[in-house]
Amino acid sequence: MKKETYIYGIRPAIEAIKSGKELEKIFLQNGLKGEGFRELFGLIRELEIPFQFVPVEKLNRLSRQNHQGVIAFVSEITYQRIEDLVPFVFEQGRQPLFLILDRITDVRNVGAIARTAECAGVDGLLIPARGSAQINSDAIKTSAGALYKLPVVRCNDMRESIRFLKESGLTIFAATEKTELEYTTADFNKPMAIILGSEGEGISEEYLKLTDLTVRIPIHGEIESLNVSVASGILLYEVLRQRTTK
Repeated sequence: MKKETYIYGIRPAIEAIKSGKELEKIFLQNGLKGEGFRELFGLIRELEIPFQFVPVEKLNRLSRQNHQGVIAFVSEITYQRIEDLVPFVFEQGRQPLFLILDRITDVRNVGAIARTAECAGVDGLLIPARGSAQINSDAIKTSAGALYKLPVVRCNDMRESIRFLKESGLTIFAATEKTELEYTTADFNKPMAIILGSEGEGISEEYLKLTDLTVRIPIHGEIESLNVSVASGILLYEVLRQRTTK
C-alpha cells in the first residue's frame, strides 16, 4: 500500500477530519478506548464517515508504523451531495441521468462503468457508503480518469437517496433479468436513474420496491447474465439513442 493513501494514528486522523480532508473509510482496532478514541469516534459518527472495527493483526499488515489502532484511508476523489447535484442538472436545462450501483465490489467493474457513464453523459454515480468497492487508484485507472470528471455521490442511506430522486421527478429503472420488459421498449427519454446490481446477488429487494420500472437485456446464450459494466454500456447507449433520435 502506498503511504500517501492513508493516515495512521488517532490524533492525525482527528486533525485530517477537522481540516476537511475527504476520507474513504477508517479502520479501528477492536476494543479501542480512551479520550482520543472517543473524540475521533464522535467525529466519525457526526460526519457519517464509513468505518469498520478490525483485529489489530489487520492493521499491522497494512502498516508497520505506530498506528495506535487507527488507519484512515484518504479519498482519491471529492464526493458530491445528491441534494446539490439534482437541482444543478435541472438548472442546466438537462434531463437528469444517474446510475445507482448496488453492492458492486469489484473496483475494475466500478471503474469501467464510470468510464462508460462519463462518455454517455451521465450526470452522476451513486454508490453506497458500505458494501461497495472503494474508489481507489485501481478504480480510477480502470476508469481512464473518468472518476475525476464524473460526479460521485456516496450514500449513507441509499433508500433515502432513491426517494429523493423520485421526489425530484426522476423515474427509477432497475436492470434485472427477473422481468419481461426488454430495455429497448422502455421510454428513457425522461429524467431518470438506473439501478445496477452485483452479478452475484442482483439488486436488493428493498431497492427494487422503490423502482418505477424494471427492464432486462435479452440473453440468447447459455450464460445467464452479462458483466455489469457491459450491461451498463448497453443500457446507457440505448438512453443516448432515444434522447438523440429525432
